[in-house]
Amino acid sequence: MKRFSTLLRVTTLATLLGTALTLATAAQQAAKVDPKIVDAYIKGTWKSPPEGWQVRIDQDETQRVCSAYRNDPPTAEFEKIRARELATVVFPADGTVLGDWKAGERVAQTGVGGQFSDAPGTVAGGNCYACHQMAKAELSYGTLGPSLLEYGKIRKFDAAESKQAYAKIFNAQSVQPCSNMPRFGYHKFLTEQQMKDVTAYLMSPDSPVNK
Repeated sequence: MKRFSTLLRVTTLATLLGTALTLATAAQQAAKVDPKIVDAYIKGTWKSPPEGWQVRIDQDETQRVCSAYRNDPPTAEFEKIRARELATVVFPADGTVLGDWKAGERVAQTGVGGQFSDAPGTVAGGNCYACHQMAKAELSYGTLGPSLLEYGKIRKFDAAESKQAYAKIFNAQSVQPCSNMPRFGYHKFLTEQQMKDVTAYLMSPDSPVNK
């Protein structure tokens, strides 16, 4: 009888917990906020945004779609994004996507540019180390993005792969829709030469990335 009573209490508790979780989930779904309200609040915090910052506040079509699908769009939307963003990629007129890997290392390891604390005219860096490990000697790096160790070596230093790496730096959405990576060329945050240099840093056999 005692065992039955204990079992009954456990079963009742489990039922109550299950009911509570169901109600909490239902309440959470019912409490979804209208995206228009969220947009209004965001814009309301920027009464007088710095020149050029409006593009950072207003979502473009790709950002809206990615937000709507929580960065996991269905195949049809995925392909639409990739096609739309690929059309924005501008490859170097000289046909060369590889620059100076040493200069590219400096760009990748530089985190300034685009900050309120930066002086006017500050040359922007890619801040790549904040999301990726790029060289074995690095002691501190972010993990939001994948490791880039041996990036070029894994791809056999292929010319087509170098071009794709440049495209991803220019506009990551053109390669991986809903990527968290900034669109450096699309927003003109990095210069063409800087993007060529970073591509070389990833793809050059002599780069620390590939050692």
